[in-house]
This record gives sequence, structure tokens and C-alpha cells, in this order.
Amino acid sequence: MNILTFIDTFPDEHSCKEHFRKQREKEGIKCKKCQCTKHYWLKAKYQWQCSACNFRTCLRSGTTFQYSKLPIRKWYLAMVLMSMTKKGLSAKEMQRQLGHKRYETIWKMMHTIRKAMGNRENLYKLSGMIEFDEAYIKKSTPKNAELKRGKGSQGKQNVAVAGESTPLEDIENGKKSKHFGYLKMKVLPGHDAAAVDEMVKQNIDEKSIVFSDKSASYINISDYVETHYEEKSTKESAITTFQWVHIAISNAKRWLLGIHHKIKGKYLQAYLDEFCYKVNRRYFGQRLFDRLVLAMAKTYW
Repeated sequence: MNILTFIDTFPDEHSCKEHFRKQREKEGIKCKKCQCTKHYWLKAKYQWQCSACNFRTCLRSGTTFQYSKLPIRKWYLAMVLMSMTKKGLSAKEMQRQLGHKRYETIWKMMHTIRKAMGNRENLYKLSGMIEFDEAYIKKSTPKNAELKRGKGSQGKQNVAVAGESTPLEDIENGKKSKHFGYLKMKVLPGHDAAAVDEMVKQNIDEKSIVFSDKSASYINISDYVETHYEEKSTKESAITTFQWVHIAISNAKRWLLGIHHKIKGKYLQAYLDEFCYKVNRRYFGQRLFDRLVLAMAKTYW
């Protein structure tokens, strides 16, 4: 959805509320008290009432912006601005576009949206043929801090990157290529095998085939997937075996550096969730905003 379509579709707060109500009903209303999923709408109260216990649910209750006092239309504007561009916006630019006085409020709003993106991504696992590697992404550090170089540096955060990569063959031209599917990027708490093992268990289907280099941290991957192929990291393997994960890593680093600059390590996962969410839905086009509204409308109780 572009900004002109947004203005025509959502001219006021009421239109945004009605749209969000319909999206919540499409996602399904769940009663906080008895977990019943059958509700009916009370137009006079602007609430849902449970058919089993009569417990009432407000429009925002249970969603990711349950405790926000900002208008729904301002949330919608933030979501359309974050979803309509490939690169996204910084919090400072979002503040200028929305005309809001407090930077902290906009920063928290954007992180709430990123949290919804991450929650949606966590519902799915990668499957099939997987390229697996690690990236070291720069993060902000205290001034005058003495940083060591290489693995374990305080100025870089270790991130596991996995992407679906299906081989394709052009029979007419005799060429081979790969189709890139879904992507996962997860911040690792350490550099040992245990951190990698946990990432694989949580994000990759056990029937998958994983390709990685011969890092000492990957020694247990074969315990959690059907097959694990290890290949020595070379210039040739970077172009063939790990082509797409390296492209994803390069694009993520460029995106973080160009828009958000250095960020704190504890917030890095939120930014990576936004990056992966948009990469995995790169063919959605105008439907990306609607999918994001559904992610915000999901009940988490």
C-alpha cells in the first residue's frame, strides 16, 4: 500500500478502527478468561463479548499495542511507512513524518511493530535445503572502550543466518542456479556449539538438509537435521554453496549501517526481525501492509 492509497482508504480514526476490528475477527478472538473463541460484537460498547462466559474484550486487548494510548491511525501510518519501502525508516525520520513531539514514543512504537514481526516469524521453521552461516555485525560500544579484534570482539555481535536455497536447472541453456526462499537471522548469546544447536532446533525443520562451513561450532548440527554437509570456506564456496546467505548478510549490514547506524546489542534482534519479515514477504507487494496488520492483531494470551 502506498501513501495515496492509505489516505483514501483510511481518512480518519473510525475507518482505521473498523478495519482493525475486521482484521481481528479474521485472525480470531480468544477469551482471556475461558479461552473460548466464539464471540459477538457489541456495537454500542465497541467490544466483543464471549459467548461462553460473557467476558468482554476491547479492540486493543491482547494485541501488541494493548497498552498504547496513541490513535490507531497513527499506528497504521507507522506500519504503512515501515512496510511500503524496502529500506524502511529511522525512528527520527518516523517522528518527523508523524509530527509527534516525543522521540521515545515513536521509538517504542516501532519496536512494538518489530516485535509483532518477530512473533510472526517465530511461528514458522525453515525446511528443505538450507544454507547456514554466521555474521558478525557491528554494534554500539562505550566510548574509549578497548576492543579486541576478531571472534568475540565487544564491538561485534554474532548472528546465525539460515536461508532456504533450492537448486534450479535451466535445461535449455544448460545453466544451474538457486531459488532463495525464507530467511532467518538470530542473535547468538555465545560463540560455542550450544548456542548454534539451540538456534537450529528452534528454527530449522528436522527433515532439512543443511550446508555449512567446517566451523567448530557446527559439530552437532547433524543431530538435529536429516543431513548436514560441511564444506571448507573458500572464494568458490562463497559464490556457489553459500551464495544467498552471504547476499542476505551483506544487505542486512548495509541496511543497518545506512539507516540505523550502530545499535545496541540488546536491540539488534528486533531490527533483524524487521529485515527478515520484509525479505520473506518481498513478493507480497501491496498486501504487505495487510499482513502486518494481521500480525499486530494476533492475540498473545
